[in-house]
Amino acid sequence: MTAFKKETEQFAAKGPAATSPQTLPAGIPGETVSVSGKYTVLPGFCDVHVHFREPGFSYKERIATGTAAAAAGGYTAVCTMPNLRPVPDSVGHLREETDIIGRDAVIPVYPFASITVGERGAELSDMRGIAEAFGPGSAAGCRGFVAGFSDDGVGVQSESLMREAMETAAKLGLPIVAHCEDESLRGKGYIHDGSYARAHGLPGISSESEWRQIERDLKLAAETGCKYHVCHISCRESVRLIREAKRRGVDVTCETAPHYLLLDCTVLRDEGRFRMNPPLREPADREALIDGVIDGTVDMIATDHAPHSEAEKAGGLAGSLFGIVGLETAFPALYTGLVKKGIITLEKLISLLTTAPRRRFGIPAGGFSVWDLGISREADPEKFLSMGRSTPFAGEVLFGECLMTSFGGKTVYRRSGAGAGAEAALAEAESAAAGRLPGQA
Repeated sequence: MTAFKKETEQFAAKGPAATSPQTLPAGIPGETVSVSGKYTVLPGFCDVHVHFREPGFSYKERIATGTAAAAAGGYTAVCTMPNLRPVPDSVGHLREETDIIGRDAVIPVYPFASITVGERGAELSDMRGIAEAFGPGSAAGCRGFVAGFSDDGVGVQSESLMREAMETAAKLGLPIVAHCEDESLRGKGYIHDGSYARAHGLPGISSESEWRQIERDLKLAAETGCKYHVCHISCRESVRLIREAKRRGVDVTCETAPHYLLLDCTVLRDEGRFRMNPPLREPADREALIDGVIDGTVDMIATDHAPHSEAEKAGGLAGSLFGIVGLETAFPALYTGLVKKGIITLEKLISLLTTAPRRRFGIPAGGFSVWDLGISREADPEKFLSMGRSTPFAGEVLFGECLMTSFGGKTVYRRSGAGAGAEAALAEAESAAAGRLPGQA
């Protein structure tokens, strides 16, 4: 039994959220699922946290390869993070990214602009100018708009600057999307400060480095009225703080990633594919995240798809860069580890991947993907369309294979060997959408 299978089976056996097997409704009413023979047609997923590395780092990933990988995973919209060169902190810098998107993307891409100039945390970016040029109501907005402001990759350390950013974002009607990490508490760690780190004498990253900044920001969000979204939460304290803030009426949403729901620090190996930030934490943290998914504290699942070159991930835990890829394994891993174990229903998973992220960020629904949920295969990074190959799910047996993805009436991904049955299922879904869901592709 693999570590992945063991972890998910143990949680399912505890039964805090065991559900009866899902029934799949006919048709495509809104953002649910449709069954056509052996095929399942799902609405296009939306990932609000990806790193496509252009401009500046095209040796890691490009808009073309990133969107191709997204389409292969069933995604028809993504939001790209701003840790680029140049950082999109001005209208001109953001236009460098949107020009590449307009030329190379096969699905819609909604970029985040940075909160601070150069993501250096010293002064605010041109938030107002960016919103006017690329906001939902701008001329650019008809083709795709800036999704909000983020300094993902680093936390905004200054409380006064974050307050100013939230006040500005609230006036502009755009969200602040926060990578929460207190650098004074992080130290030089590269895995969770827990059992594995202690057993191997390695420097760890504390959970407090995450939740302490979330605690600060939730207070600021309550005071400013800003739309506040927390990236990639990984620990139980973060779940508790966000749950309590929602009960108080704070306008907060959050995401977690597939690896935090399905893996923890007990499965770590001294390989670069297990180094990510935040790190894999304790089993109790993973279970708290699943509970948060079930009760609605965790609003959505995003991959934090962060490709690097082979050399940059070849140094083991200590010598590799932070980041893994996830677009092409996300749905199969979640379906295998959560749905097939009876932890959540397929409909709940679709909401986490589709409805909730689109609603929060104002991204229109659109597109479909056709899946054979009965097929199981070992995850093989060498077959990825992404330029990145580093995933902790490599070699795991995962259920669900994406055969085709469609957006805007065009096939944006087709797996070799996808037959007429898959095409017929997709055509049926598109016909139903055209007849009953005006405006959806």
